[in-house]
Amino acid sequence: MLSVLTQGGPDVEYLVVDPGSTDETPEIISKFQQRFPGRIIHLKQCDEGPADGLNQAFGRASGDIFGYLNADDFYLSECLMRAANAAQAHPSAAAIYADGYIVNADGKILRRVVSTKFGARRFVYGGSLVLQQSTFYRAEAFREVGGFNASNKTSWDAEILLEMAMRGMELVHLPGFWSAFRIHSASITGSQRFAEASRSTHARYFERVMGRRKTAWDRLIGEFVFTYSMLAEPRATLMRVLDRIAPPKLDVARK
Repeated sequence: MLSVLTQGGPDVEYLVVDPGSTDETPEIISKFQQRFPGRIIHLKQCDEGPADGLNQAFGRASGDIFGYLNADDFYLSECLMRAANAAQAHPSAAAIYADGYIVNADGKILRRVVSTKFGARRFVYGGSLVLQQSTFYRAEAFREVGGFNASNKTSWDAEILLEMAMRGMELVHLPGFWSAFRIHSASITGSQRFAEASRSTHARYFERVMGRRKTAWDRLIGEFVFTYSMLAEPRATLMRVLDRIAPPKLDVARK
């Protein structure tokens, strides 16, 4: 919450979605409302999962650009200003996205994440990578595609980009580190507790884009596409190599 509330730059309408937390979440939100009066809208509402909760929140939002963070993640300084400037520089873009860091529970950087070009076929073959925390959607485009798929419990952020791409909408990648994605043993990504559902969802993506089920040949094609993507995106490849040798030592932690 601090990473949102201490940003400079554009006006921010900050909605915090709470579908009925039974831990200390309500108390934390209340403390921040007292510390930042008038800056936080606390949405206490039931939903059918994260994507549904986000749809409800964006349905109430009045801004021109939408972005969201899950509870463990955070923005880096000037993220929102850079996102606003990028949206202004690319008025036809349905979504803009940048790069960021993967950090552990203590905020220590594990590696950099450099997003790559997004295309429908490239994505279903494993050749596209977009960091959700550094992604922002134009409100008009978000509404045009119907928002997030509320039944998608694992990768609604990827599916909306896929939907935009299949409709021919422009998706723009801006180089720069805007956010941090925190992974630990209790997180969804870290625990892999929805791994099987994720595989099923990605199989559905493939069938939608290609009009058929994935075969053994497609797995071989996927390896080729991934290799091609690494060669076509030298910056992303270089960062992967450098981080294997020596992870970046920067203090990006939010306490």
